[in-house]
Amino acid sequence: MAEDNPLEAFRSALAGATRAIAGDAEVELSFTTDAPSVSGKGVKAPMPGRALGAGEVAEARGFADAAALRLRHHNAKLHARAAPADEVARAVFDAAEQARCEALGARSMAGVRENLASLTRLRLRTDPLTRARNRDEVPLGSAVGLMVRERLTGEGVPEEARAGLDLVADWIEKKAGADLDALGLALDDQAAFADLVGKLLRDLELVEGEPEAPAEPEEGDEGEGDDQSEGGDDEDEGSQDDNAGRGEAEIRGEAEDSDDESDSDWSEEDASDSGDGLGEESEEGMMPFRPNRPLSDLPPSFDYRVFTEQYDEIVEAAALCDEEELGRLRAYLDQQLVHLQGAVTKLANRLQRRLMAQQSRSWEFDQEEGLLDVARLARVVVNPMYSLSYKVEKDTEFRDTIVTLLIDNSGSMRGRPISIAAISADILARTLERVGVKVEILGFTTRAWKGGQSREKWLADGRPPQPGRLNDLRHIVYKRADEPWRHARKNLGLMMREGLLKENIDGEALLWAHNRLIGRVEERKILMVISDGAPVDDSTLSVNSGTYLERHLRQMIGWIEGRSPVELVAIGIGHDVTRYYSRAVTIMDAEQLGGTMIEQLASLFDKS
Repeated sequence: MAEDNPLEAFRSALAGATRAIAGDAEVELSFTTDAPSVSGKGVKAPMPGRALGAGEVAEARGFADAAALRLRHHNAKLHARAAPADEVARAVFDAAEQARCEALGARSMAGVRENLASLTRLRLRTDPLTRARNRDEVPLGSAVGLMVRERLTGEGVPEEARAGLDLVADWIEKKAGADLDALGLALDDQAAFADLVGKLLRDLELVEGEPEAPAEPEEGDEGEGDDQSEGGDDEDEGSQDDNAGRGEAEIRGEAEDSDDESDSDWSEEDASDSGDGLGEESEEGMMPFRPNRPLSDLPPSFDYRVFTEQYDEIVEAAALCDEEELGRLRAYLDQQLVHLQGAVTKLANRLQRRLMAQQSRSWEFDQEEGLLDVARLARVVVNPMYSLSYKVEKDTEFRDTIVTLLIDNSGSMRGRPISIAAISADILARTLERVGVKVEILGFTTRAWKGGQSREKWLADGRPPQPGRLNDLRHIVYKRADEPWRHARKNLGLMMREGLLKENIDGEALLWAHNRLIGRVEERKILMVISDGAPVDDSTLSVNSGTYLERHLRQMIGWIEGRSPVELVAIGIGHDVTRYYSRAVTIMDAEQLGGTMIEQLASLFDKS
């Protein structure tokens, strides 16, 4: 009997209240000693003690109320279509939507308001926000969620979160304070609210570009909570997967088009249009202009030859092993670098803050046309014809940028160096993607040890003298510049595959990566090379001079640094690469790689 079991009586009463708030008689509530959760119409609230302490009861009520409000006011399909792909932006988007659902209950029911306040304190117990000591450690989802909650309900920020929130509050207010103010105008309309949150994300520079035109509403989207509590999470994931699939196909098509351009030879007409000499100014007379030069512009001593290109390949990482193996290799990579990943992520967050500071936007107010200034809404309501009620965004001076990471996949990189190179590239790509910088990740090695099919052909042809490069190249595309990081993440695990890493012919790899960059439309192009020493290919060096590959590398570096608009920087692991590259750094411990990559890029951007 419920009368004999106070806990069961409380559960029964709470279940009834949850069904009433959700407006759905099929909602079931139970208690759990694990993490509280919601699955479809099943709500698992935190179990209070048998004594039913006031604090524990309030927390259980708060969780149940929040779940019920979400079931009533949240449309999962609409949310999935509007949600951004980036992890940080998605966390902010989700937090804002949860705050909207909870605000609808808190503003109309005093008891629900008190229960939700207890739930907020429960969430903060395990939130990194309460332990943050600097801006890099503050989770933006939690911070923006609290600020949205404060705007929509008037509830102050709990004291335990105040110090952490203060680390980023001024920055958020400066960037998106007007967006936060506007959210209350769309509290009852999820679609309009999502549009406003999308604008907030763009102003915080967590996503890029303008919003897409709204899709035609599907059946069942008209009502806020129609047909979504049943398997709501699955619908969410399914919609995202469908969208991701379409996006990936389009992105791969665009990337292939850009590859076709970059692989083509420069014509003489292009050469004549490129201008003369270095140090010329652009039409604005501001920035020095370095023209794109054809390879025919190289000095006469550039006598590098290739015996045959018949067996060379440029290959997508996913084509070198099946999907299941890629997943295992990526998991192995993650296991190897659990501790390192945290350290590199902190450094990457620092780089992100520095780049976001350079991309800070500003507004011109009191304009005759533009975007409606929400701070002037009152006078627009009083007099719709009132002028000077608009604002116009000033153009950012941050130049459109692409970064290519070219990673040496030679056998000498085996072990910790290649693991750290892979995870550092992974984290750097994710970081730069957040701030709108395109990233391409490439690798270079050979298909075989000691010559492969190229050497066999040379032998069959009677060993002609001075054949030049005598091995089969393998150039690997781990991530295309237009490909989202989430699609390419698994590919980096390929570097862990036994037998992949062989010999390295750096000069041709450098030219390949450079040509891909030249084919891009971005204004600024950066090429970062990660290697552990001089080019080595036993087959080529056995039939040419001992410095054949090294001389070719030097000539390619000199040409790029002196005549190309591509900015070249190198990091050597265990070997001095400063004798090749004018802008380079050498590290003796592979574990320094992540921080060094980030510092090198930060210094380049600081000078932009």
